[in-house]
Amino acid sequence: MKRSEKYLSMATVVTLIFLSACSIQKNNKEISDYPFTPVDFTNVKIDGGFWLPKIETNRDVTLWYEFGKCEETGRIDNFAVAGGLKEGGFTGIYFNDSDVYKVIEGAAYTMMMSDEPNEKLDNYLDDLISKIAAAQEDDGYLYTARTINDPEYEYPGKEARWSHLGHGHELYNVGHMYEAAVAHYQATGKRNFLDIAIKNADLICKVFGPGEGQIVAVPGHEEIEIGLIRLYRVTGDRKYFDMAKFFVDMRGRKDLRELYGKYAQDHLPLLEQETAVGHAVRGGYFYSGVADVASITNNLDYINAIDRIWNDVVTSKLYLTGNVGQHGAGEGYAGPFELDNLKAYNETCAAIALAMWNHRMFLLKGDAKYVDVLERTIYNGFLSGVALSGDRFFYPNPLECDMDFKFNQGSLERSPWFGCSCCPVNIVRFIPSLPGYFYAVKDNDLYINLYTNNTAEIALANNEIKLIQRTEYPWEGTISIDIEPKKSKEFTVKLRIPGWAKGSVLPGKLYEYMDDSPANWSIALNGNKLDDCKINQSGYVEIERKWRKGDKIDINLPMKIRKVTADSRIESNNGRIAIERGPLVYCAEGADNNSKVLNFEIDKNAELQSEFRSNLLGGVTVLTADAEKVDEKGKSNPAKLTMIPYYSWCNRGANEMAVWLKEN
Repeated sequence: MKRSEKYLSMATVVTLIFLSACSIQKNNKEISDYPFTPVDFTNVKIDGGFWLPKIETNRDVTLWYEFGKCEETGRIDNFAVAGGLKEGGFTGIYFNDSDVYKVIEGAAYTMMMSDEPNEKLDNYLDDLISKIAAAQEDDGYLYTARTINDPEYEYPGKEARWSHLGHGHELYNVGHMYEAAVAHYQATGKRNFLDIAIKNADLICKVFGPGEGQIVAVPGHEEIEIGLIRLYRVTGDRKYFDMAKFFVDMRGRKDLRELYGKYAQDHLPLLEQETAVGHAVRGGYFYSGVADVASITNNLDYINAIDRIWNDVVTSKLYLTGNVGQHGAGEGYAGPFELDNLKAYNETCAAIALAMWNHRMFLLKGDAKYVDVLERTIYNGFLSGVALSGDRFFYPNPLECDMDFKFNQGSLERSPWFGCSCCPVNIVRFIPSLPGYFYAVKDNDLYINLYTNNTAEIALANNEIKLIQRTEYPWEGTISIDIEPKKSKEFTVKLRIPGWAKGSVLPGKLYEYMDDSPANWSIALNGNKLDDCKINQSGYVEIERKWRKGDKIDINLPMKIRKVTADSRIESNNGRIAIERGPLVYCAEGADNNSKVLNFEIDKNAELQSEFRSNLLGGVTVLTADAEKVDEKGKSNPAKLTMIPYYSWCNRGANEMAVWLKEN
């Protein structure tokens, strides 16, 4: 079968998306969108370097592994049982439908990234979608736990539809379904899943709202806001946007409804919220949904509100690895500076939600500081969540392991699956979407935000560009960028200089480098060093000129090994230092240090050496230094300290680990 018969061509997909955008504009001329437009991940081909093996492992291992787990654990059978295709009761947790949707979304992205059709995956998805269609009730309702109505299974809200929205997850589940359905439609052109999503969303819009007989309420676990906006963008149907905005505006409205409280970010109206509270994943999804609504309404009050909350996170509640979620807070925010290392929660889902939120903040405001947080998250706090093999996972991601506290849902190492497996299925959809975070455009400005080997096709207002990046980033800081415009015309290339190269760990002073002097970074154009490079207020170096095919930019970002100190209000890090190189946070692991690392002490003036080891952990740069180990009697002995990138720890079995080391 020819590719054209099996899938839409990419040109057709782009046309569909364009027509959807036109439809939106036609329905309401006042509707806008993000002022900074991301270059779609389908136009960015990762063709080597750091991220390619991870994308390939996700495609070849993680995706099919997770479909297998969804079958094995009854997640898929729940749809078949609800649809009358087989007999049985409900299996698992009441929100397990969402896990299946997320893997479908990851599968759709995988199909979109492929140059060749994947008939096996396409057929598998059609069969799975037929089960989902069978499970959908006549009016569009879709929630297998309720439809099966297993008398032996108890869950929040069993008594009636919409009766326990605070924890029932009816709206959360279908939010993920909308995202998956849109992705599947864009990948294949088929409406079999999209029509299921539309039918359900029409029901939601009928049931909820400010009208007579409608329910004034919000989901306890936010996510549907993101899904509704995606559905709106692909269909142009205004009511989906209105529904998303309604859910945003009704949060915290005690004058209109009973509130769920801080845990669900439902203690105050959005515009009155000042700090990040409650469940970290719910919050990240909510703030992302608010950003989507703000992009369309251009409501500065919305934008200012989520920026206030963002500032609270990065100045008092963000771990060095770029993740959030503190001990004792129910997967959420415990308060400012409560950043314990051993019992840090740092859910993998929270890292993904944080990355989504920061990317949207950049798209709203065009400031590199949001990308600084995004980069820290994807290389550290997120990437640690999946093993190099692609089939083992962390739920929490602590910054210390003492071989006693079983941090990973009762385990000391990555697990093959969880009863609540939101993290593995979030990973499988996030990794193939990563190329969409690398570039953005605004009119005739091209923003280069992240660095890795890739070839990109980028459309500006007045030109089309082929861009080729070649680099060993994050191991080395030399980056070569070929600019090949279709026409020789003027436009501006804006290069992000990472915060770590400028001597800044993060926006704010939560963490600081002991030596915060900027690296001696440089930029050359066509072999000639640019001596007048200045970083603008938004964190970019601008090169404005008439670009021609054959033009080449060379960036040099020297990767100094940096020692990090924490705000003294983070009590667990007093008298300790952490180590970074480039965008990577490092840790000491027992596998490299005779099994024990928690008794290491390092001098603040110790010199660290770097060495790339291609045969270790898929190829990593290792750091070494002279340090001391304190024995059981309190005696210090000279020892060689070896450190690896934090994301790669625990791929050699359970062992001690520490990011923050005692200072000698």
